[in-house]
Amino acid sequence: MNWMNEKRNIEFEEPRLERGSQFSFRNLMDGNVLNQRFVRKQIPYLIMLVLISLLMIANRNHAEKLVIETNSMQNELKELRSRSITTSANLVKMSSQTKVEQMVRERGLDLEENKEPIKKLTRKPNE
Repeated sequence: MNWMNEKRNIEFEEPRLERGSQFSFRNLMDGNVLNQRFVRKQIPYLIMLVLISLLMIANRNHAEKLVIETNSMQNELKELRSRSITTSANLVKMSSQTKVEQMVRERGLDLEENKEPIKKLTRKPNE
């Protein structure tokens, strides 16, 4: 009951801090901030945040590589598509009857054009 008899004005008392628990620039530069109890409790969370940030950075780099690869493949696809169209147009041009006749004459092949019309073979249904 001795403490009840004391009339102290706690309004003007400075709070008691544990030794080394003050946060100051000097403690930050010395590294003493890392020895405080509050900071030591937060170390697992800080490690988790660092790992998550590293995973996010790695994921972003991977996604950027995929985008670059996709763009290059799309450009290659456009090039191959245009090459295919050009090749098919050349093939159609070369397979026309007049072009074939001209190539046969140029190479000196002993071939003649068929003068008879083409006959279609049909099979009679079994009765």
